[in-house]
Amino acid sequence: MSSAAINIGSGPQDQTPAPIPSVTVSATRDPVDKSYRKMIKGMDRFEREHALAPNATLRFTLLPRISRTKMTGITLRVAGDNITIPVPVAEDNSFVLPRNAQALREDAAVLANRKTNTMTWRVAVHTPGLPEGVRRLGDLRLECKVGMDAGLISNSAPIFGWLSNMLTDTDKVCADPEGNYLFFADRPIFGVTLRHGERTLALPFALLYAAGQQTAESLPYCDCQVLLDRSYYAPVWDKSWPDDTLVEFDYIDKPPGEAP
Repeated sequence: MSSAAINIGSGPQDQTPAPIPSVTVSATRDPVDKSYRKMIKGMDRFEREHALAPNATLRFTLLPRISRTKMTGITLRVAGDNITIPVPVAEDNSFVLPRNAQALREDAAVLANRKTNTMTWRVAVHTPGLPEGVRRLGDLRLECKVGMDAGLISNSAPIFGWLSNMLTDTDKVCADPEGNYLFFADRPIFGVTLRHGERTLALPFALLYAAGQQTAESLPYCDCQVLLDRSYYAPVWDKSWPDDTLVEFDYIDKPPGEAP
């Protein structure tokens, strides 16, 4: 992963950003919020391209962005001008977003009882029956597309220029090696291997740990801030690896005798 992939130029620094609509939550001065319409757009993408992961289900998941984030007791709701819909959050901090026509009309927000930049959001597309520590490449391809459509990425500095301009286009991000959609493993990783039949490939260091390019100055702007040792770039753009390619994780804390 070249440094150019992350340093694609952003817009002028003195340009005033467009205001972002939000809904105020009395219990939290600076709420984490996402666009309900965008998240539903991501769900629509999942339905259209379900063939990438035909047996998989779709959930959204919440992850810590900073070390002091409390990841227990999280509450979530869809809030519009005249509607509030509580969203149950599972013990693993994943959830299913309900569809509601009124919330769509009101351009509702999806709100958590946490402050901005304390959490990051991702899509979880999982084909059942895979061993622990193994993912499927088609699932990850669909995660990228749904996540981009849903507007979940929360990198917030000019150095992440790939999030602006032409690379806000979902199909470009998820089909281009410069797209840099960052995935997170369940635990800190030592390595990641692709496997399809007799063909195997250990991902190079350039595709691990956010490409090894984070500095003390840039890390606070990356939603990998406390997940750096779990982060990797899956080659979702490389069509030479079919959707049923297995993505196997070699965890740093792997117990003795545990299979990769």
